[in-house]
Parts: sequence; C-alpha cells; structure tokens
Amino acid sequence: MTDRNDQQPDPRGAIKDPQEWVTGDEPPTAAQESYLHTLAREAGEEVPDDLTKAEASQRIDELQEETGRGR
Repeated sequence: MTDRNDQQPDPRGAIKDPQEWVTGDEPPTAAQESYLHTLAREAGEEVPDDLTKAEASQRIDELQEETGRGR
C-alpha cells in the first residue's frame, strides 16, 4: 500500500499559462488593476482600458521585468 503523504506535488504543475485560464477572458481583478497601474506608472507607460485578466497578468510580468520588481 502506498502512503499518499509521501508524494509531494510538483510545484510547477500549479503554474498555468494565462492564455489557458478558464477565467482569462474576464476583466482583471481589482488587485491586478491596482498593481498594473503602479508598475506602469513606474515604467512611464500607459495601461489599455480593455485588458482581460490573462492579458493583465502577462503585462504585469513584462512590467515587473522592466521595473526590476520581478526579481
């Protein structure tokens, strides 16, 4: 008999491409919008008004790299 507690989940399995999110076409969350605007202000960039949740996540990743917050 195998003890299920001995098996550790693969942490990479929890990471999913935003384009594959079931809710990716929904509007961004309030937290995403707030953080995205903070990053965009720091980077001197504009944030489009019509981003989806998935697009906002991708833009956050890009701006984190640009501003150095993604380290």
